[in-house]
Amino acid sequence: SVLLHLVSRIDPSTPVLFLETGKHFPETLAYRDHLIERLGLRDLRNLVPDAAELKARDESGLRWSYDPDGCCDLRKVAPLAEELARFDASITGRKAFQANSRANLPRFEIDTSDAQGRLKVNPLITWGPDDLAAYMAEHDLPAHPLVAQGYPSIGCSPCTSKVAPGEDPRSGRWRGWDKTECGIHVADDAQPRPDDDLPPGYDPVF
Repeated sequence: SVLLHLVSRIDPSTPVLFLETGKHFPETLAYRDHLIERLGLRDLRNLVPDAAELKARDESGLRWSYDPDGCCDLRKVAPLAEELARFDASITGRKAFQANSRANLPRFEIDTSDAQGRLKVNPLITWGPDDLAAYMAEHDLPAHPLVAQGYPSIGCSPCTSKVAPGEDPRSGRWRGWDKTECGIHVADDAQPRPDDDLPPGYDPVF
């Protein structure tokens, strides 16, 4: 809600990409719709997996149970990559405190997962839980309803579990698997760049 609120104050027509995997909690879909309406965002794009690919690779809908990487690739990575090909830059809500894998991410990076070398902006990377809570309180922003139930990081329902006090906030994602990211943000695919060393012609406010 913090990132979407910031975007809405700059340009509410900014495209908002939502990965409609078909596996979300009902609360997530309701939260999405509430935020879009509340913040007046005018270009929500629900990205869905390719129907033929779903039938070929996950007809049962259970791929998450034996191949979570393959499920994420099918339902998240591929649809997002197709849509991002239309853009020169993207904005993420990643934060350093969420996981060790995110602790050293730069504010600006170049996503080299495809030949385009897209700029990726992480405006909240240095924000901590207190910063987020204060901003949400100041602007009366709602939290995802499942956060209060022990889910600080929420993805697809089959691969998201509650987190015990003191655990890494993302430890409830793919619990029991050697997996910490869905694949749309992979550290090896992005080469960090200093904040003052951006490619010519890029404007981080869009």
